[in-house]
Amino acid sequence: MTTDPFHLGLFLQGSSVQAWGEAWTGRIGETWMRPDLFIDVAKSMERACFDYILIEDASYIGESYGKSRETYLHHGMSVPRQDPSVVATLMAAATSRIGIVPTFGTFAYPPYLLARLMATMDQVSSGRAGWNMVTGSSDFAARNYGLDGMPEHDLRYEMAEEYIDLIRQLWAGWQPGAMVADTDSGMLIDHTKVKQIDFEGRFYTSRGPLNAGPCPQGRPVIAQAGGSARGRQFAAKYADTIVASVEGADAMRAFRADVRKRMAAEGRNPDDCKVLFLISPLMGETRADAERLLERRSAKMSQRTDQRLAFLSKITNVDFKQFDLDTPLGEVKTNGHQQLLDDFRRKTGHMPLREAILHYDAEGGSMDFIGSPDDIASQMAEMMQHIGGDGFLVSYANMSRRTMAEIEDGLVPVLQKRGLMRKGYGHTQFRDNLLEF
Repeated sequence: MTTDPFHLGLFLQGSSVQAWGEAWTGRIGETWMRPDLFIDVAKSMERACFDYILIEDASYIGESYGKSRETYLHHGMSVPRQDPSVVATLMAAATSRIGIVPTFGTFAYPPYLLARLMATMDQVSSGRAGWNMVTGSSDFAARNYGLDGMPEHDLRYEMAEEYIDLIRQLWAGWQPGAMVADTDSGMLIDHTKVKQIDFEGRFYTSRGPLNAGPCPQGRPVIAQAGGSARGRQFAAKYADTIVASVEGADAMRAFRADVRKRMAAEGRNPDDCKVLFLISPLMGETRADAERLLERRSAKMSQRTDQRLAFLSKITNVDFKQFDLDTPLGEVKTNGHQQLLDDFRRKTGHMPLREAILHYDAEGGSMDFIGSPDDIASQMAEMMQHIGGDGFLVSYANMSRRTMAEIEDGLVPVLQKRGLMRKGYGHTQFRDNLLEF
């Protein structure tokens, strides 16, 4: 079986305490304020030649489960969580090739502020900045920023369309050749190539121009994770890379084909956007070792029903504490992640909620590959051959230095030996490496 090289990224679940209370995590409960772990993650993934690290984020403490923050704070569920712009900048400073992609919500940042922040990040990283664009889904987060709540789903995307139109105009306001730096004439900047945009939309206005100067890449790489039809259309129009949470080879193939068709309809080259599918490899020295790890993990999860339900409550904005654990979940609607909620009901069918949450946790929001590094490399190759492109985004609920070693020193050498991933970066800038193949 021959498969072309594919792209790899890391989905880092937040700039927060990682893997607290788990084995092989050292004194993370005491040292979490320091950036050492995140810097080590960045260096490790760059040595592994990953395309990028995406830093997931949310700017609130969960309280959907039982209308209380107790479960989330007691177990340290996505809290404390530090600002991703700071963590991303530290990661960029510690590396030289890998793309760094923090998450910023359009509801939380005025367009000019975000355009300036990302332009600066692109500059100080020498063209390696990306932005994971999210519209937000939590009323708790919205209220932290002085809003009454989140707009409904489709309106959020209407606002996002205008937001990204504005922000791209701000970046494009610095035209090629604007920076002259001619000591003979004394001209640093050609004023005719820095444009005021005078943007006036339904939701946003901005005068411009941006004062940060031009982005090395022209504009930062845009990442987006839209599962709904509206989300896919948005991604097809604007994204350079898509975070896809889809289970099963056929569903993955269909997802990618749909996005590529939508891109072509928008007049874009479908090869200009890389679709990376979330996976959660579980590695052991042998497949038997990995299966024993899975058994232990499943047994541990069976003792954490409250935590699993609290996690799902936080993502979907639905209070799962109100439901009978011994009864299947009925029809539920949310202004949060409706797609995820629908997936949960579809995957768990008519199971009682107590059983469903354990089954869903075992399945995860991504594909689980299990076995030795050789086994997992074969599974990835087979899957990618069926899908037709573009790569995988490795995701772990808890990240530790042991996990890094399993990826960098276990899985990656096997993939490289088989010609399934790069052995070095061909370019210095993020977008160029994404478009290399």
